Amino acid sequence: MNIKEKIIALKKEKDAFILAHFYMPLEVQEVADVVGDSLEMAKRAAAAEQRLIVVCGVRFMAESAKILSPDKKVLIPVPDAGCPMADMITPEQVLRLKERFPDAAVMCYVNSSAGVKAVSDICCTSASALEQVKNLDAERVIFIPDKNLGGYIGQQVPEKEMILWPGCCPVHDSVRESDVIAAKEKMPDAPFLVHPECRASVRKHADFIGSTSAILKYVAASDQKRFIIGTECEIERKLAKEFPDREFITVSGSFVCRDMKKVSLEDVYECLRGEKNEILLPEQTIEGAKVSLDRMIR
Repeated sequence: MNIKEKIIALKKEKDAFILAHFYMPLEVQEVADVVGDSLEMAKRAAAAEQRLIVVCGVRFMAESAKILSPDKKVLIPVPDAGCPMADMITPEQVLRLKERFPDAAVMCYVNSSAGVKAVSDICCTSASALEQVKNLDAERVIFIPDKNLGGYIGQQVPEKEMILWPGCCPVHDSVRESDVIAAKEKMPDAPFLVHPECRASVRKHADFIGSTSAILKYVAASDQKRFIIGTECEIERKLAKEFPDREFITVSGSFVCRDMKKVSLEDVYECLRGEKNEILLPEQTIEGAKVSLDRMIR
C-alpha cells in the first residue's frame, strides 16, 4: 500500500476522523474526511462521532476541535505548526482591554489561542464576523487580534465602534498595493478576489472580498475564465486542479503560510499510527473557550 492507502486504512481501524484546512498541501487534503475553512472545521469537530480527531492544520484549529469535542482524543500531526497572529495577543492583554473598555463586547477571531477565547465574549471566523458584529448587543466591539479583518468589518458596520488590536496575519499583511497593480497588469480582465485579512490598500482594488470558502464559491459560480487570487497559494493550486479550463494567478509570491506547509502525509501517518501529539487543555480553559466558540457556531 502507498502512504495514502495506509492512512485511509488506519482511519477505519482506529475510528478516526481527519479534518484539513484549505491551506494544507493538496496531498494532505486528499486523505481528509472534511476539508474546509476554520468555521467548517469547527462545526465538523463539534459534530464528530468518531473517538479520534486528527486536525491537519495549525495549533489553534486543533485546540478548537478539543474545546468543541472535549470527550474526544484530538491529535495534531505537527505540534509546532502554529499561527503567528494567534501569538500576538495574550489572555492577560485581553483582560486589560476589558478593564479599559468595560462597556465593549470582546470578539476574538478564531485565529487565537484557547486562553484568549476563554476570556472573550464571542469567537468569529472571517466568514461569520460581519454578521456577528451586526447582531452583537453592544455599541462598542473590541476586535482581536487582526486589525485588518477588524478594520474591514468596521467599514461595513459604521454604526459600531471597533476597537482594534494591532495584530495581523504576517502572510496576508505582507501583500502590498504594488503587488495588486502588477497582477492586474498581467491579467487586466481578471477579477481580483481577496481575503479580508489583507491591508485596506490591497482590499480597495478587490472585485470580491471574502473568506477562503467564499472565494472558492465565487469562482465556482462565476463564468469568468481568469482570476487573481488574494489569499494563501494553496487556494490557487486547488482552483487550478478543480477548474483546469480556467486560469489563476496568486497576487503575490509571498503568499505562503510556512506553518501550514509543515504538515506532510508522513506526519499524518505517524501521528495516526502512534496516536501522537494529543491536544490537552485545562478544564477551565475548555469551559470558557467553549462558550465563545458555541456562540460563533450558533
